[in-house]
Amino acid sequence: MFLLSSTRVAVVDCGTNTIRLLVADVTAEGVVTDVIPRRATIVRLGQGIDETGEFAPEALERTFAATREYAATIAEVGGVERVRFIATSASRDAGNRDEFFSGIASILGVVPEVISGTREAALAFRGAVSEVRSAWPGPYCVVDLGGGSTELVVGTDTPVASFSMNVGSVRLTERCITGDPPSEEERRAVEDAVRTALDEAAATVPLGTVKTIVGLAGTITTLTGYSLGLHTYDREKVNGASFDVEQVEADALAMFSMSRQERLDLGFMQPGRADVIGAGAIVWREVVARVASEVTRAGGGAPVVVTSEHDILDGLAAALGEVGRL
Repeated sequence: MFLLSSTRVAVVDCGTNTIRLLVADVTAEGVVTDVIPRRATIVRLGQGIDETGEFAPEALERTFAATREYAATIAEVGGVERVRFIATSASRDAGNRDEFFSGIASILGVVPEVISGTREAALAFRGAVSEVRSAWPGPYCVVDLGGGSTELVVGTDTPVASFSMNVGSVRLTERCITGDPPSEEERRAVEDAVRTALDEAAATVPLGTVKTIVGLAGTITTLTGYSLGLHTYDREKVNGASFDVEQVEADALAMFSMSRQERLDLGFMQPGRADVIGAGAIVWREVVARVASEVTRAGGGAPVVVTSEHDILDGLAAALGEVGRL
């Protein structure tokens, strides 16, 4: 028996709005090194699922098409020893998820795993905190803001508590927003939904202990590009960017108030995100405000808000590399 210096893995994370690929080499110490630039494709798998309870045929086809591209990329890179495909919020809700499972399995050769919100939060925490702990103090509140759900997980070295809120950018857009730009009444509807979810979360997660809020996923990284004044998206500048609570709240509200075209005119905005980022921005604003309020109530200083480009993909890769090692 001997330990390999590294294991090459490929992980796919399929959420309500976006499907993403990471091909990485993972060392015996769990250090994740990207082999190629990470891929992200907006497929809107969760289109209409909140209303119908099933994946729409066109949403499935968009997701299968992206998965075919990812399968070709994995084959082209070569040397991949293990592949894992996880599905999160939308797949937990879909009545026709077997059609989704069989389609992915036929393309990629692995059956999708639908992970719980708790497991999703733990993997996101592992990926994010591995990168921020050297620069920012814990306890951390890692916020993984997706299309269908938002995971909150608090801890320092490992999670001590987590909660999966059934609110996200796609879900709340479909429930609450029809205007372009959205109205104040629509904003209040989103806020009410998020605040109700946060009331439940606060009963489980010790938000008042937090010193650093770490934001993950496309809504937050895109808002970070706006806060930084970027003209084109720059992953290196976004990763590790830090802000005070007031700037995050102000910029999120500004993004919500824009029309879809105004958002598209921002050089870093993905077209498939422009129509749902308003609701996502309010989710982020409310989470940051609630954490800051809980910290103040507990007698602590204002938390810093940090964006991480390292997330559930990194946590998955590290875990898969460990499983795959001799």
